Amino acid sequence: MKNLFAKIAVAGLFVLAPVIAQAAEGYSTANVNMRAGPSTRYPAVAVIPAGSSVEIRGCLSEVNWCDVEFYGGRGWVSGQYVQALYQQRRIYVGPQYYRPLGIPVIRFSVDNYWNRYYRNRDFYRERDRWSRGPDYYYRDRDNRDRDRDRDNRDRDRDWRDQDRNRNWGDDARRGDWRDRDRGDRSFEDCRPGDPSCDE
Repeated sequence: MKNLFAKIAVAGLFVLAPVIAQAAEGYSTANVNMRAGPSTRYPAVAVIPAGSSVEIRGCLSEVNWCDVEFYGGRGWVSGQYVQALYQQRRIYVGPQYYRPLGIPVIRFSVDNYWNRYYRNRDFYRERDRWSRGPDYYYRDRDNRDRDRDRDNRDRDRDWRDQDRNRNWGDDARRGDWRDRDRGDRSFEDCRPGDPSCDE
């Protein structure tokens, strides 16, 4: 019976060994935003205080961004703000240290990652646009802003054209240029010869 429990425990260690190897302990070097993706353009999901411990779950090979866990939350932090202990000294996490630190090289997919960790966040609704990348998302948003600005400029130009084409002499004869509020009475209520309307 003891032999059976020992075999199960050893088998369990072999099963858990890859999971244990897929995380390395790191430390934030500054107050840094943990983001919803590997870019400063992705939404911030938390702030990691300087000196805080994080679990590094994996890093990208093409850019130095790492998927980290902080107080049960998950997100991305640039490797330039994360240090790990290597040969008795702290080093910044970079691609040359991934293998010695036991940090796996991973990929990022907005759909998979956000489905797992951000379903309750407001930005989750826009995941289709974000899945094209943060640059595409911001380009799309910048285009909407540009279109709105262009519409506003067109509206302003229409008002200027109306002002330019307006016959200000007719307005002056009607008295539109004057202050119409004269106590309880307006300019249109005055009759010719009424002494209360005279200036």
